[in-house]
Amino acid sequence: MTLQPLETLLLATLALLLGRLVNRLVPVLSRYNIPDPITGGLLVSIGLALAGALGDLHLEFDNTAKPVLLLAFFSAVGLSADLAMLRHGGKRLLLFVIVLAPFLVLQNLLGILIAKGMDMHPLMGLVGGTITLVGGHGTGAAYADRFAEVHNLQSIMELSMTSATLGLVAGGIIGGPVAQWLIRRHRLEAGVQRGTAQSEGGATQAEPVGSANFLTVLSATLAALVIGQVLAGLFSDSPITLPSFLWCLLMGVAIRNLLPLARVRLNDGAIDLLASVTLSLFLVITMMALNLAHVATVAGPLLLILVAQSILAMVYAAMVVFRFTGRDYESVVLSAAFCGFSTGATATAIANMQAIARKYGPAPEAFIVAPLVGAFLIDLLNALVLTGFLSLPGMGG
Repeated sequence: MTLQPLETLLLATLALLLGRLVNRLVPVLSRYNIPDPITGGLLVSIGLALAGALGDLHLEFDNTAKPVLLLAFFSAVGLSADLAMLRHGGKRLLLFVIVLAPFLVLQNLLGILIAKGMDMHPLMGLVGGTITLVGGHGTGAAYADRFAEVHNLQSIMELSMTSATLGLVAGGIIGGPVAQWLIRRHRLEAGVQRGTAQSEGGATQAEPVGSANFLTVLSATLAALVIGQVLAGLFSDSPITLPSFLWCLLMGVAIRNLLPLARVRLNDGAIDLLASVTLSLFLVITMMALNLAHVATVAGPLLLILVAQSILAMVYAAMVVFRFTGRDYESVVLSAAFCGFSTGATATAIANMQAIARKYGPAPEAFIVAPLVGAFLIDLLNALVLTGFLSLPGMGG
């Protein structure tokens, strides 16, 4: 049975509501800031797996809306980028990039060591390393196809997709506990609220989200999305190509900082609302579509590698990323984001950040730094690191 786009969207919204309800009813999920779409999507996927095993019911989802939702999310992220504020985050952006390179090397080394310990081809360690955990499904598919042709590795494509999928789940689970531990250990508080107007008495009052300012934000988001896709198409054959979502993000940044020249200001609350809704729907549809039965049959040793990689990411986030990027609340949110895209994807990283920000307060620098690094710069670093590993004796990449 295949659900149509509207039916898929309806089930996704119901899964989000279910995730929110369960997170509120189960204290441990709320305490560790597990994102609602991760909880709701996994519960639906578990229910569908049981229905398939017991009643021979199999659902397939129409994924037409997924790329649009993701592009709209990155457009909205760009709209939140006030360059006047980003000026103060330039140093943090540089530090965050610097701290990532050693981790990519460590992640691949750990994967290779475990693969050799289980008498597997060392390339499987890279598949359980930055190829799928940092690179995601796209990078995983590209390298799996290459490895299958050159080395005839069995089921390499299924293993790559499984590793990338399990990484999404892990990334959404480990970020919250790391942030919670750092906040409590260092007794940190959020910084200045965004989107507020300073009154004469010194208090701040946020402009409420209404139909007018939300429509303005929606129009700006759609404009960034459309222009970004056009530019991505125009420059698709250039020597260095940027993905569509990065073009949309950059267009959002441009629109946000050009609109004040026309005396138009965007409501940050409306931007946050739109970004949250689009990202949540994207993630919950991704989680609902997990074929857990297939994952269970092909995962095998990858589970051990993934557990070890998750522990490495948590320790590195708490002990290195947090300390190196400022030891403040913004660093905590960046550490949660790091957990997301070091084992999952940028979308998972932002979901982690949103879960922390909803509970403890905004982190405007982190919400600009993490998407730029996770969506673009980390892919460049990953390509360089993988090239180095594949050139090592015995790898035969």
